[in-house]
Amino acid sequence: MSEAADLIADEPLWTGQDMVDAMGARPVHEMPAAVTGISIDSRTLKPGDAFFAIKGDNFDGHNFATAAAAAGASVLVISENKLPALGRLTVPMMVVGDVLEALGRLGMAARARTKARIIAVTGSAGKTTTKEALRHVLAPSGTVHASAASFNNHWGVPLTLARMPAATDFGVFEIGMNHPGEITPLVKMVRPHIAIITLIAAAHLGHFKDLKEIAHAKAEIFAGLTSDGHALLNRDDAHFGLLQKLAKQAGVPNVHGFGAHDRANVRLINAKYSDGGTAVTAKVFKDEVSFQLPVPGRHMVQNVLAVLGAAKLAGADLGTVCEALGTLQSEKGRGQRHRLQVGAGYFTLIDESYNANPASMQAALDVLASAPVEDGGRRIAVLGDMLELGDHSRDLHAGLADAVSAAAIDRLYLAGPEIRVLADALPNDMHCEYEASADDLTGALVASPQPGDVIMVKSSNGIGFSRIVKAFLEKYPQAAG
Repeated sequence: MSEAADLIADEPLWTGQDMVDAMGARPVHEMPAAVTGISIDSRTLKPGDAFFAIKGDNFDGHNFATAAAAAGASVLVISENKLPALGRLTVPMMVVGDVLEALGRLGMAARARTKARIIAVTGSAGKTTTKEALRHVLAPSGTVHASAASFNNHWGVPLTLARMPAATDFGVFEIGMNHPGEITPLVKMVRPHIAIITLIAAAHLGHFKDLKEIAHAKAEIFAGLTSDGHALLNRDDAHFGLLQKLAKQAGVPNVHGFGAHDRANVRLINAKYSDGGTAVTAKVFKDEVSFQLPVPGRHMVQNVLAVLGAAKLAGADLGTVCEALGTLQSEKGRGQRHRLQVGAGYFTLIDESYNANPASMQAALDVLASAPVEDGGRRIAVLGDMLELGDHSRDLHAGLADAVSAAAIDRLYLAGPEIRVLADALPNDMHCEYEASADDLTGALVASPQPGDVIMVKSSNGIGFSRIVKAFLEKYPQAAG
């Protein structure tokens, strides 16, 4: 089955009165009988959607209320103090004290009305990949509602909840943070039956003293678990013991580990890695399963172990789940591969441009190292800044030198102010070119591929390496085969 909202499109997501009741809103004009979606962006709003005029750091949704009405919004959710300026509009309006808080109340009402099994995912790396894999493998077993993109923050989580149809079977939510205290209010909205922590690593380390503090922040996900809930923790992570202790302190009745560790409840028995994917055998609690995972990388196997455990706990059939894993694909910016025509041959572009921290950088370099190159081909790494590392940035960027050296890279291209220190830390005989920005690097890099090359682009999203990927895709056609 596909996304829940698509499956039950003939049923309204909300009635106007249900929204008024859930949010404690004051209705202005006649309320719509049916609201078919929830939007916070007038540019992507579909006719029938309710438009929530959220005030953000860089915009105020009230400034786009007229555009939302023109685009076919069934109702506008606006702040009381903005009503005088919008009083001329004749579209139905729900007036509230604070629009974001009202969205949160609607999200909690959506959670309260559903009988879905709810899974929440957090961690320093692999959140979105794990969430999307769960969306994919649970779909054959029922209607699935999952976070769009990386909607994992103070507005993304309530928005995703508010969009969840009542008839959903499985809800999958990504919950992120870059400061302590951010996960707690979000997970208390979501109230998951199953909580996954993928990994503790140096992401957002600029806001924390050390990895232990990050582990404590991620452990906030336990605060919202249902009374009979399950925690799924990475048994191979050095912080497993701490997370297990914090889960018990939070009153979590069921704590499980996943990984290659002998005592993992979801345990990797064997993995045969290749560039085309991995043949996996695992024991999921008491069931042994084997399947072919088409997405390469040891880190992907680790994520999939969490997926298997969560799917089993959520009541999905493991055979169906494993069959679905055979068609899993990487997401854009998260390992997606492109086979591009150059001359009489082709090269492979691996797009890892969405996010980067030391753990995910190591994983991406491992994938590049294992990628076979055709005769005359080269392994080329294009690396950019890992953001939000604070005072640790210099050491962590320079610390990539060993991983880069071990990856059998023929050419290395670097861009960004933070990663410049890596160039100085590398062996003198490594071919390395540095530019200040992604745009400075793009021209010469995009002109350089040869048949047989494997080029991997990896950075934090904020420095624009997706533009390098876009330039490759615009210049070179997809190769046949």
